[in-house]
Amino acid sequence: MKTNAIRILESKNISHSIIEYKSNDEEIDAVSVANKIGALPETVFKTLVARNDLNEIIVFVIPGNFELNLKKAAKASDSKSVEMIKTKELQPLTGYIRGGCSPIGMKKQYRIFIDETARLFNKIYCSAGLRGIQVNLSPSDLALLINADFTDLI
Repeated sequence: MKTNAIRILESKNISHSIIEYKSNDEEIDAVSVANKIGALPETVFKTLVARNDLNEIIVFVIPGNFELNLKKAAKASDSKSVEMIKTKELQPLTGYIRGGCSPIGMKKQYRIFIDETARLFNKIYCSAGLRGIQVNLSPSDLALLINADFTDLI
């Protein structure tokens, strides 16, 4: 199945591979995904969407086995504070559902930050835009494609 994220990667000729796995609604966290695809949890990145004190939507991409440090996220985005959006806001804002939110191909171009640990790996995984599909690509290619900055978020 081709998702919008995969179509974007192909149209930009970005080297990537697609990994499909059996998904159910109970297991949508990145650590469960890592176990299903046989990857280290620190290489499977989850996409988190937050709102800052100025009501700006900001996206953070962090390793699946960590939690977003909200103080570091605020500092990285030059905000006084950030808080996670409500789950019901995710699809209207991004076009994606929980467990299938990709940093690639969101409805709008939000400011995006990737945790700096991504640069420790030649390739990382992130959602391809649907539960059950991950894309594996170079962190630098991902950052360039989505216009993201690497920073300390965990």
